[in-house]
Amino acid sequence: MRGSLLRRVGALVVVLAVSPLLLAVGAAVSSAQSAPNVKAAVPAKLSLLQYGDTGSAVTALQHRLNDLGYWAGPSNGVFGDSTVQAVYALQKAAGLQSDGVVGPKTAAALHKGVVPKPQPSTGYVIQVNLTDDLVMFTDNGKLLHTLNTSTGGGYSYCTDGSCAIAETPTGHFDIYNQADGLVTDSLGQLWRPKYFTGGFAIHGDSYVPPYPVSHGCVRVSNEAIDWIWSNNLAPIGTAFWVY
Repeated sequence: MRGSLLRRVGALVVVLAVSPLLLAVGAAVSSAQSAPNVKAAVPAKLSLLQYGDTGSAVTALQHRLNDLGYWAGPSNGVFGDSTVQAVYALQKAAGLQSDGVVGPKTAAALHKGVVPKPQPSTGYVIQVNLTDDLVMFTDNGKLLHTLNTSTGGGYSYCTDGSCAIAETPTGHFDIYNQADGLVTDSLGQLWRPKYFTGGFAIHGDSYVPPYPVSHGCVRVSNEAIDWIWSNNLAPIGTAFWVY
């Protein structure tokens, strides 16, 4: 049990121990778009949670993130990289500073059930919103999953005697090729890439900050791309929108 509530009754002070999890209430649906069938209770107030934390409060956080579609990996009570990535995505959708730390504002967004709003679509489509740097998996416009991503950083770079701007191409594409392993090219390494146009791919990387840094590819964490492969979420032919 953590925290305490001081209640003064006359001249007496009664100290009641209150767990943050006892403040849990049913999920409320909020602004950006509601996520259906949310089952996990969410703490209305949370102590600060961040990378490296463990325990039941982290487990509750992971359950809530996963139920809202922010893939956080297994709900194992360990605040690791996958949980940080999910918190980044939630913070982006809520318009908050993306620091990966669950403080009062992030806890409030979690409690309200804030999720991003994809573009209307028909059929199964993976959508990449470059403004928020989010990857959304949708089915007939319904949001299924959301991932943090890092896309083209907008800087100039040169390789093999030519120079370019680090931009992610926009448009409606399809996954047309893939490589189940590590691919190394002149710009670096891509883990299990799935290509959507030319040499641009959604792929795993060990460094996926909450802001654009790539040469133009759609970076997700190595754990996230493994999850995409294992659940066949981006097979060849999948519609892939970037806007």
